[in-house]
Amino acid sequence: MGGVKTRLLSLVALAGLLIGAGIASAELDDDVKLVNVSRLEMFVDELPEIPRLYGYDVVGGARVSKTLKIGMFKKEWKFHKQIPRTTVYAFGTSPRAATVPGPTIEAHRGVPTKVKWSNHLPPKHILPWDPTIPTAVPERKSGIPTVVHLHGGIHGSESDGNAHSWFTRRFMERGPAWSTSTYNYLNNQQPGTMWYHDHAMGLTRVNILAGLLGAYVLRDPVVEGPLKLPHGQTYDRTLVVFDRSFSLDGSIYMDRVGNNPNIHPQWQPEYFGNAIIVNGKAWPYLSVRRRKYRFRIINSSNARFFRFFFDNGLKFIHVASDSAYHDKPVVLKEMLVAPSEIADVVVDFSTSKTDSAVLQNGAPYPYPGGDPVDEFNGKVMKFVIDEKPAMDTSLVPATLIKYPPADVKSAVRTRYIAMYEYTSSIDEPTHLYINGKSYDAPATEIVKAGTTEVWQVINLTEDNHPLHIHVGLFKTLSQTELINLEEFKACMTKKNDAVKCQLEKHARGNVTAVPEHERGWKNVFKMQPGFVTKILVRFGYIHNENETYSFDATKGPGYVYHCHILDHEDNVMMRPLVFTS
Repeated sequence: MGGVKTRLLSLVALAGLLIGAGIASAELDDDVKLVNVSRLEMFVDELPEIPRLYGYDVVGGARVSKTLKIGMFKKEWKFHKQIPRTTVYAFGTSPRAATVPGPTIEAHRGVPTKVKWSNHLPPKHILPWDPTIPTAVPERKSGIPTVVHLHGGIHGSESDGNAHSWFTRRFMERGPAWSTSTYNYLNNQQPGTMWYHDHAMGLTRVNILAGLLGAYVLRDPVVEGPLKLPHGQTYDRTLVVFDRSFSLDGSIYMDRVGNNPNIHPQWQPEYFGNAIIVNGKAWPYLSVRRRKYRFRIINSSNARFFRFFFDNGLKFIHVASDSAYHDKPVVLKEMLVAPSEIADVVVDFSTSKTDSAVLQNGAPYPYPGGDPVDEFNGKVMKFVIDEKPAMDTSLVPATLIKYPPADVKSAVRTRYIAMYEYTSSIDEPTHLYINGKSYDAPATEIVKAGTTEVWQVINLTEDNHPLHIHVGLFKTLSQTELINLEEFKACMTKKNDAVKCQLEKHARGNVTAVPEHERGWKNVFKMQPGFVTKILVRFGYIHNENETYSFDATKGPGYVYHCHILDHEDNVMMRPLVFTS
């Protein structure tokens, strides 16, 4: 939370005092020893090429639907040459083929991809979890609940990975909203980058921390081909970025003691690791030619924001945000990417004045009021640039893809979405709610497919919360600071009603412009603390403003919207989103 110091920072400092070669350690009170990242050599592991699975077959020259079988397996993974092998949970077609992150699923617009997800995980978790927060707990007290959500996907809720649709190994136990083992991703939406990850109730943070995540790319050659952006496996790369800490034996470290141990024995408000991982390797390097590359950067961290920039001044050409293209590219020197956000950029290495470039991070943690980065979590990866000029036929056109504009006049209603944080007698966070309600309270956001709504998102906490809306896409219209904030907070805490608390009287502070590269259609946006953020939410496809979904959104267990800081989502900053006919 804002101003909370991370325990790991002091551990790293302590470890730096230890004398030794290779991996030194820092001791915790429970005798766990951490890898001393200051003694790890950076940029020694090459960036891995993530395996790809194609979600379609080609028959007679035409693409046809295909069913993939992807399991979740326990295995060992090598994150760094100097760190012992790490036990992880990984997606793959077999234990041997499973990877962290999981295989990138390549899909084609208009051709459904079906995935049969299976759970092969052991009876007990490799990481600590907290049963005192709302959590999926099997009746037999054995087995690890999992369910997969395709972040950014637009399809029926039976395939959305509802938090209560979990299942354990071989479907021995199933959650109350479980409906099917095979998910149907229709792929009728706009082309773009998505990612899949675990979404089980109260366990999302630990299951993703263990490794259950992967990328999903939806392509449309008819629309994307004429753009002539960098393409092909060499020049169009997915970068899945997250942070982890490791015990001396190589295991993933997660604090076993909560910040309010008498209330929540294990739950912590945020997880921060001291090593930065890209595509499964800590601080990797990639050799590149002097030409343009496309990087689809996915921040899959539990809680860490990244402010990306290059140490040599190289720029990002931002072409898409989350799962949708911009109408025109935006050139940036740096970019802030919240947990779960996707920055789709082109980098032109032919403009580099040096033969290497380090991708760096400058975002404090927790964001925005936490600790500054250090030399370890402030570095991400290195690009080694060939000295010779390279032929490059790719382009970055002046116009990308134009979708219908956001029409506020088309909104059928306005909703008020308030974010609350609750603390204990020692002023430590105990839980977080949206609109003062837990997840299992009856749905209040009941919407209709094919409509548009205005949501006024009121952040009454000290943290920046990346809000993610399942199945919906939205545009951010404005960000306005709240004046007399404490007075407004007191009223909202008592009445939980933005109208009765006179939001309009308080929403008169400084107006922060929406960054140019975040003005398009998104599925995540960073909600600033002490601000009201106005968004226009579209419950339909964006490539045709009058087109509703090609499926019945009223069927199945329904959808959700939530903060995508996973520790917040689990406890329990998430609410149901239900469609009505």
